[in-house]
Amino acid sequence: MKNESGYTWKLGMFIIIGLAVFAITIFFVGKQQNLFGSTFHLKTVFKTVSGLQVGNNVRFSGINIGTVDDIELVTDSSVRVTLVIRDEVQQFIKTDATASIGSDGLMGDKVLTITPGAGSTVTVTENEMIESTNPIEMADIMSSLKGSVDNAGVITAQLAQFSYKMNNGNGVLNKLLDDEGFSNSLKSTMTNLQTSTNEFAQFTTNLNDGGLGAKLDTTMSNLQSGTKGLSDNMDAVKNSFLLRGYFKKQKKADVKKAADAKKAADAKKKADAKKKKNTAPAESIKNVKESIIKDSIK
Repeated sequence: MKNESGYTWKLGMFIIIGLAVFAITIFFVGKQQNLFGSTFHLKTVFKTVSGLQVGNNVRFSGINIGTVDDIELVTDSSVRVTLVIRDEVQQFIKTDATASIGSDGLMGDKVLTITPGAGSTVTVTENEMIESTNPIEMADIMSSLKGSVDNAGVITAQLAQFSYKMNNGNGVLNKLLDDEGFSNSLKSTMTNLQTSTNEFAQFTTNLNDGGLGAKLDTTMSNLQSGTKGLSDNMDAVKNSFLLRGYFKKQKKADVKKAADAKKAADAKKKADAKKKKNTAPAESIKNVKESIIKDSIK
């Protein structure tokens, strides 16, 4: 009898512990899948979900805020994904937020990430559709990588061909380098270039040291002195005994010429004024006649 009681007691304890573990497991799984607490739904559409599955996490600003609730194939080029998200984060998600699919680590499960927008201040509502960014497919990456490898192979082959021609003396560049005349000409050109550079450097040094500048200053001073001396000589010639009369006559002739020009201009001005004065009464009479004729016609 004691053995049966002990067996029954152990079986009861085992059942109680099992139920407790089951309840705890249901609680944590339900919490992870948002079975407890208030939630709301968002929707988005992708061309491909890249292995995303129902139950994968939804993240916002690096925080798990919900899970993927449903994945539905709408057409041959669009897949609608429904998200279930905790109510307390709804206020932070705006209508210009975007959804994208990534990986949880390098080889981890797929994660749907919601990226905050930048301009909108309107909060999303229940079952609202948000924009999406299509994921980068591994096939596209491999295709691009293959193209880069192929291009590198072509460049390597061309470089090897160029090196082969250079080493075997078939290239034009190799022939030029082996041509003694060309080498001598190139050397002579470089020597002349070096000489010209040195001469220009010497010229610049002389200019900076003030030697050439001093010579230029002396030349300008001499030229200015010569100009002043010539002007003084011309004044002396004008005032000399032999040529004084000639220059006085020339000056009087210039004055008379200017006076005659002024007198002719004044005479022309008076003639124009007189002509205008004589034509004014005639024009006035003509205007009066025309006015009388117009009045009679009326």
